[in-house]
Amino acid sequence: MRVATWNVNGLRARMEFVAQWLAEQKPDIVGFQELKMTDDIFPAAEFEALGYHSLSHGQKSWNGVAILSREPITEVQAGLPGGEEMGARFLRAETGGIDFTTVYCPNGKTVEHADYERKLAWFDALADYWRDGAPANGVLCGDFNIVPTALDSWRGDSGDGRIFHTVKERARMDSIINCGWQDLWRAQHDNEQAFSWWDYRGGAFHRKHGLRIDFVLGGTEIATRCRDSIIDRDFRKKRGELTASDHAPVFLDLSN
Repeated sequence: MRVATWNVNGLRARMEFVAQWLAEQKPDIVGFQELKMTDDIFPAAEFEALGYHSLSHGQKSWNGVAILSREPITEVQAGLPGGEEMGARFLRAETGGIDFTTVYCPNGKTVEHADYERKLAWFDALADYWRDGAPANGVLCGDFNIVPTALDSWRGDSGDGRIFHTVKERARMDSIINCGWQDLWRAQHDNEQAFSWWDYRGGAFHRKHGLRIDFVLGGTEIATRCRDSIIDRDFRKKRGELTASDHAPVFLDLSN
């Protein structure tokens, strides 16, 4: 089984690109972030034609998350309790024997901006949501907008204190992990430096100036089933006239 996460940076602009990825990589369950569309225009019929059931929790022009699955999906929770003021960023469902949640965590803008404190509060609400522990068969995936360690940033230690790299943000990421989630890409690639996001500007992708901020976290059962975790850099590249998202998909391959 293949489970994946991808910040598509606007599904309307990226639909043909996404369809190519689904056809080539054949994920069984996918969490999308940053849809930038409301539920009434979410392309559920198009995904159904591609072989996927879908759920969405959208918002006009901003945010928005969705789940696709080869199997039927049952919604568990749309919207993070206590984090509603930050918009449509949380969707949890059950599908294919997995308790699957996708999140689009707040960016924070800069450490001086009011959204930075709102970001920290949102993460506190997320940790509180999982206070009883991560489900063993759980997947929590998405764009977390936090660099867990210096190894996960092209800036290394020189990035410390910048947005995404602060002590407070990293403490919030640790609080999620301490609920019983495991960073399964890092578990598979102990000392490797790799990134999942690159700025469109300044040739960042080709200069390898990226950040690892997109994660597929797993509960204990998922961790034991994980056979590989891959950052799909090929789908960060332009394809013909189709422009990629600034994020690469990340996926896990699980034993059945």
